Amino acid sequence: MMVLALMLVAALVQPPPAAPKTSTSTTTVPTMKTIDKGEHSNMDDAKQVGVKTDAEWKQLWQRPRPAVDFTKEMVVGVFLGSRPTAGFTVEILSATETNGTLVVRYRAGAPGRGMMTAQVITSPNHIVTVPFFPGDVKFETVQP
Repeated sequence: MMVLALMLVAALVQPPPAAPKTSTSTTTVPTMKTIDKGEHSNMDDAKQVGVKTDAEWKQLWQRPRPAVDFTKEMVVGVFLGSRPTAGFTVEILSATETNGTLVVRYRAGAPGRGMMTAQVITSPNHIVTVPFFPGDVKFETVQP
């Protein structure tokens, strides 16, 4: 009788069967490597960029830059532009291929209300490499 009760309990606590898999048209880009992330990009204007050639890379980033093999990789970056104090941040969270478009999701942050910050002009940025994508690049802000 005890064995029967244990078998019944074991059957009741097993997880439900997995839902059948459905196909989607979304693929997460597997490799994303940070090139630069900080508060001093020296970019006065806010912008998001998808860089697919060495010439574009040289024009965008005047500082010492790592070599990028544009036959295999591309650069995506988010620049917040000039900000009046420290404490502003930006982070690229993902790059996903959706219906023929590379969708780059990022989150921008600001210092909290009443937070003490350095009174210095900053220009936050995050630049990463991702596998080369020949199609359009779209940027989406993710709310904190």
